[in-house]
This record gives sequence, C-alpha cells and structure tokens, in this order.
Amino acid sequence: MRYTIFGESHGPAIGVTLEGVTPGLEVDMELMGRELSRRAPKPDGLSTSRREADQVHILSGLFEGKTTGTPLTLVIQNSDQHSTDYEALRYTPRPSHGDYAGFIGSKGNLDYRGGGHFSGRLTAPLVAAGAVAKQLLAQQGVWVWSHISAIYGILDRAWEDVEELKAIADKPFPVLDDARGEEMRQAILEAKNDQDSVGGSIECVVAGLPAGFGAPDFGRNVEGIFSQYLFAVPAVKAVAFGAGVGFSYMRGTEANDPFEVKDGKVLTKTNHAGGINGGITNGMPVVFEATLRPTPSIGLPQESVDLRTGEEVEIEITGRHDPCVVHRAVPVIEAAAALAACEVLGI
Repeated sequence: MRYTIFGESHGPAIGVTLEGVTPGLEVDMELMGRELSRRAPKPDGLSTSRREADQVHILSGLFEGKTTGTPLTLVIQNSDQHSTDYEALRYTPRPSHGDYAGFIGSKGNLDYRGGGHFSGRLTAPLVAAGAVAKQLLAQQGVWVWSHISAIYGILDRAWEDVEELKAIADKPFPVLDDARGEEMRQAILEAKNDQDSVGGSIECVVAGLPAGFGAPDFGRNVEGIFSQYLFAVPAVKAVAFGAGVGFSYMRGTEANDPFEVKDGKVLTKTNHAGGINGGITNGMPVVFEATLRPTPSIGLPQESVDLRTGEEVEIEITGRHDPCVVHRAVPVIEAAAALAACEVLGI
C-alpha cells in the first residue's frame, strides 16, 4: 500500500491517495475522526490558534462503505487561512524551514503561504491514511502505540508494558508520568512567552509483528522502511531503533538480547535491538524513537536573505505557529509507523 499526499497549507484542500488498499475493508470513519482529533490543536496555549474541522471526504475507492481495491482518495477542506501573514516571507526564507530549498526546487514557483506543501498542516491527511493502515494491521493482530519520551531535555519515564501505552493514547498530553508531562508543558509555555520554540522526541512501539519479515538488503530492510516513512514527517531529524545511540555506551554483554522460550515462542529477555536483527523482524515489538526539531517559525528576529536582491536581511515572523509540535505529532508518528508496518507485511 502506497500513499501520495497532495495540497498546500493555504490551498482549498489537502488530501491523500492510497494505492493498493485491500478490497472489502469497511473504513472506520469514527476511528479516523478520533485520530485526527488527537492531532488537532487544543485551546491550551501549547499549539497554534489555527482551527480546522478536519472533516474527511472520500472521493474514490469506496463503494457501499467498503474499499474497492482502486485508489482510495481522502480529502480535507481548508477554511481557516491567514495568507497575508506570509506575504513578507515570499522572498525571505525562514531559517531551517523548507522555504529556501523549496524555492530553489520549484524554480521560484513555490506556494509560500503557510509553508505550502512543507507545512505541518499536511500531516492531517497522513493521519487519515494511518487510520486506514491501523485498521488493516488490527486484522493481523498488530498495534501501534506511542508516548512523548522527551521535550527540551525533560524525560518521560520508561514504559514497562505496551498496555500502558494503550491506556494513554487518548490523553491530550500523552505521557506516562503526568508530573514530568507538566514540566514539559511549562517548558513549552516558557518558550512561547520568549517567542521561541522547543523540540523533543516520541517513542513508538509496533507490537505483534511476526518474526521473519524483511531482509538485510536495500529497500527491504525493516529499519530502512520505517525510516523512509518517518523522515517524510515534517520536523523529524533523527530516528533510532531499540537502544539507539545508547549502544555507544554499552559492551556486548549489555547490548545483546538473550533468547528464551515463553509460551512456546522464541523471544528475547530484553529488546535492545528494537525487534529487528539483520534488517528482519525477530518477533519482539519494533521500538523506535523519532526526534523532532524545534519549530523554525519563531517570533524573535532572525537572519535571512532577500532572494531577489541577494542582500542579507533581518526578518520577524508573524502568524500562527506551534511553539512545540511534539505533542501534536504523536498520532502522526503512529500513522507513519502503521503505513510502514503495512509495507513490511505486504498488506
């Protein structure tokens, strides 16, 4: 199953087309709505003030409530745009945003309004596509759960059982330790008050993937497949599986995962490898952490250039922006992981 996202942040609509969807799937629109609600900004001061209904309309690929096997196209209308906020940025790219690279790639024809196709707004159709993927995975006994693992150096506690992650899925701020979650919230609000932003990480668990899927080769390696989907999410700048960079602090005796037989299944006592050995699933949960950079659009003055004259200029960004995208990105990372898991399983 492959997906293509289309539209721009301030265009009339955004959407996604899924190809290769299994025929006969009854698309659960309530599930899709819940997932989109998790991504939507809340009136808590932690997110952008932009408000969109995110009502999904299915244009093709569905007949009498079931998928037909032809391309499934989902569309979400845009309605709350303030395009004039971005006119000053048309030729003065925001540092670390996709503005400059996109301007060059489009040969100067970039839709700059609200970040255009580079905007986090485009994660809404990704979440909708992920809802379809989650339904397909559930039929195979595969589930995707996650939590905020860190924001601005403040760490959530480690999870002990996947049921813990399932229980916090619908929390507006999905952390395991609410006290640490409150510290994270305060860090976001402090950055907002300073007209700045903060980044963080999301730990995700894909449970139920059987052993033996994938290969060590390019294009079939499970870590590579997941990474392709995850790095297509705006703001993701690092992905680590299992112990990740922690391996650099370990000896082999600490890093290796001893085998055991439990209820007739070969499992491992620890899961430092993150459920993958040699690019192939080993039957343990696939565990990874995705790190998202601080939002580039901040209110403080920044150095840029005028692309028309080549002169160095100072810009001040106005408009509505998230001081942190991590808490809203949790269902986005899950959606990317669900789509990746479908590719791994070939469904």
